Amino acid sequence: MTRRRVMRPTAHLLLVAVFVIIVAMNLSSPSRADAADRGTGFGTWAPISAYGWHGSMLVNGVHTYCITPGAPAPTGQTVDHGISGSAAGLSAQQLAGINLLVTTYGQTDDPVQAAAVAWAVKAIANREETLHAFGYPGDSLAGAIHWTMSAVSPQHDRAVQERAVAYYDEANRAASGPATAEGSLVFTTDAADHRSGTVRVDATSAATGTITLANAVFADSGAPTLENAAAGSTYAIRTEPPAAGRPYTVSGTGRFDAGLASAVRHFTTPGGQETAGPAGRVQFDAAGADAAPRIPPFFPAISTQVAAQEAPGGPYVDEVTFIAADGSWPLADDGSYLPVTARAVVYRTDAEPVPGTAVPGDDAIVGTLRLTTDPATGPTAPYTVTSTWEMTSPGYYTAVWSVRGADQLPSVAVHTGAGFAWTERFGEPSQVVVIAPPPPAPTPTPTPAAEAPTARAEPHPAELAATGTDAATLRAPAAIAIGLLSVGIAIISSRRPWSGAPSRIG
Repeated sequence: MTRRRVMRPTAHLLLVAVFVIIVAMNLSSPSRADAADRGTGFGTWAPISAYGWHGSMLVNGVHTYCITPGAPAPTGQTVDHGISGSAAGLSAQQLAGINLLVTTYGQTDDPVQAAAVAWAVKAIANREETLHAFGYPGDSLAGAIHWTMSAVSPQHDRAVQERAVAYYDEANRAASGPATAEGSLVFTTDAADHRSGTVRVDATSAATGTITLANAVFADSGAPTLENAAAGSTYAIRTEPPAAGRPYTVSGTGRFDAGLASAVRHFTTPGGQETAGPAGRVQFDAAGADAAPRIPPFFPAISTQVAAQEAPGGPYVDEVTFIAADGSWPLADDGSYLPVTARAVVYRTDAEPVPGTAVPGDDAIVGTLRLTTDPATGPTAPYTVTSTWEMTSPGYYTAVWSVRGADQLPSVAVHTGAGFAWTERFGEPSQVVVIAPPPPAPTPTPTPAAEAPTARAEPHPAELAATGTDAATLRAPAAIAIGLLSVGIAIISSRRPWSGAPSRIG
């Protein structure tokens, strides 16, 4: 019968704990690199040898150099600690000098150059230890190199001495720079002109680089790119808006170099040398933009012309044309014209207005007009405005138009400013309509008085023919009158007394 081994619960817990610890150690420990390989140089690649190794050690293809003279060569497993500004307890100036040599001269396949860098780097890190590590009793770097290199590679002894001394002197003169740096671009806008302003490079260290602008150019050159721009300096710019009449933002990007870092890429090998790889130059990107969009100013105005300068009455009809007195007509995001509103007050006066005189009082107001432009046409065509009221009394009717920022949409007012105001002057001849008073009523002609009839000769037959009357008709009344007169005379005579015998005829 086969026996099965049963694991106790405590054993399970112990295995889990060990696994967790191992994982945690792997996650928390520095990244590990492969063991260092012999690079370029002279001597014996071994932890300990009579004359040592004088040159570079390769870690993942990067040439590194010893900074702890006297310790065994780093032939074991090497740990990469990344860029460090405090490697091996060295000062910022020491690290700046070592980085200069390792970055500028150390990445080489020339054994003489690599050996010279190795000697100079160790001397910067610890001069005394470097001079006496192999038994040299003097105080000369060249002498210490000769003491060792004459045995290792006598044919290269002098060349290594000369280069190492020159490298050492150069490294000691290296300026102590930052281990890292950062910066930004700061833009300003001229309060009087949105098209002008400046850009400044703000950085944590002295640096130079290249700036490229968007929607602007540098005032001195007219180009959007400036090379050798210095941190802390301010440069004048001139904007180039992407679209007329719309808010826009100026921005920029830059790449800057603050010099060689006061740092090295730090590698350690348990029981062996600490080594320095190149930290390179301190470079950083910078960017920035306007704190607020730039608003092109807009100052609208209008010209006007009444439809007729003399009228019998009726509505007031005006033709209005918009213009941009300054700036560009503002546009919406879709490219259409933003609408602008204008208002007018119409006054009636008995006397013809004199252009430019004061506006009459409120008692002269007869009505108002209002107009808002069409987004499709904007200022490209005139507008006809007809009043909803009528001119009923004789006199002079004069409109006075105005455009005010306070009457506009916020998207328009941001261009004009809320305090903007344009007003047409009173009495413009093109704005006056005359309503003439009605003509006076005609005076009636009096009827002439009747006249006494005047005797006249009997009409000529030709005259009667013209009137359609004959002579017989005209004579009838006269005959009747003569007959009546004869009767009257006879009556009177018959009443006289008789005074003699009747007369005889004979």
